[in-house]
Amino acid sequence: MAHDVQLARNLRRLGHLDIPGGGQLVVDGDFAFVGHMEPPHGTTIIDVADPAKPKVVASIGTPDEYSHTHKVRVVGDLMYTNVEQFNRHYLRRGAALPEARARLAESLGRPPTDDEAGAGIGMSADDIPALDAANERGYGLGGFRVYDISDKSDPKLITHEKTFGFGVHRFDVDERYAYISTEVEGYLGNILVIYDIADPARPREVSRWWMPGQHVAAGETPAWKGYTHRLHHAMRVGDELWASVWHAGFRVLDVSDITKPTVVASHDYHPPIPEPTHTIMPLEQTIDGRRIAIAVDEEHTHAPGRLHGFMWVFDVTDYDHIQALSIFDVSEMDSPWSRAPGRFGAHQFREKLDGTLVYLTWFAGGLRVVDVADPSNPVEVAHFIPEPVGGFPSPQSNDVDVDGRGLVYLIDRNAGFDILEMTA
Repeated sequence: MAHDVQLARNLRRLGHLDIPGGGQLVVDGDFAFVGHMEPPHGTTIIDVADPAKPKVVASIGTPDEYSHTHKVRVVGDLMYTNVEQFNRHYLRRGAALPEARARLAESLGRPPTDDEAGAGIGMSADDIPALDAANERGYGLGGFRVYDISDKSDPKLITHEKTFGFGVHRFDVDERYAYISTEVEGYLGNILVIYDIADPARPREVSRWWMPGQHVAAGETPAWKGYTHRLHHAMRVGDELWASVWHAGFRVLDVSDITKPTVVASHDYHPPIPEPTHTIMPLEQTIDGRRIAIAVDEEHTHAPGRLHGFMWVFDVTDYDHIQALSIFDVSEMDSPWSRAPGRFGAHQFREKLDGTLVYLTWFAGGLRVVDVADPSNPVEVAHFIPEPVGGFPSPQSNDVDVDGRGLVYLIDRNAGFDILEMTA
């Protein structure tokens, strides 16, 4: 396609695979692991020893056609994936159908039509059969899975730990514990559940954390509407967990006592910011004696005139006085697909901040590499916008990782996997 935008600066492609779209990507040694967005594609393991010729060595399907396993982590010879109901946001609307039908039947004096029932929950009559089928079917597979990947070409399932509801979204894991964002019976929206995985075949819950108002079964009342305040995921940094909590900003939890996660810092910039907090983490180093954290808001359906999702730089030296130092944004002029169908705005950064370079995915804006050496003035030093593949109207760069060689790995939400190298 013809365009005037420079699609790459200081990054070049070494290798590419046309694989189904991915939600999360991690690289460990000579292998990349991709959790796919849509069933039946579950998790793909790719040999990247030769970056010019990546090759798939194993593919794992989803547990059923109603689940996706779009997140993945690797620790040693263990691989962890989530299990979550596919299309959960859409199907959640169906939970309101029985009440809407009862209310309408009472007011109308007869059973409502599908048109009337759909209008009662903001859906169309065409949606009703699928929502009814999902309600009748239920969902009981939500949770997480653990695999033995000592042989990368032959992953073996160790256990499928079930949680509740729609299951597990994003999560973190280390050698001893898994930090799971999941629905739990009696709570509104995802909360944190920490599991001891000393025995990977028998995960054992050791603690929970939630925001006051989420534990509705215990009589708590949320001060927000619906699911706007919930845990997206929490990342372990030393004795802390850095938790993004959607339209409630972020929290820092002290987990020096793993059985009692305790809030030690809280910051919320919603409203007026329209997009939810997706990820928050501090840099591993201080800058001029200050502790600096990076946050990113996830772009969703964009309303003209509103801000797109973007990246924040915070001074978190003093938890009682957290301060936003700067933001980083990408102009719609900087991608030929910024207004094509799909999303344009921030999504996620590489969840290892071991320097001042932040590797940041921007959906139709591709990959942006941003230097925060001066926290008050983040500067883009490289970018790469893949052209869309598979007949999709725009690229949707979704997640990124960097290996020990400095090679950069990028997945697309719809289709595509790229291996890149910095050229400057």
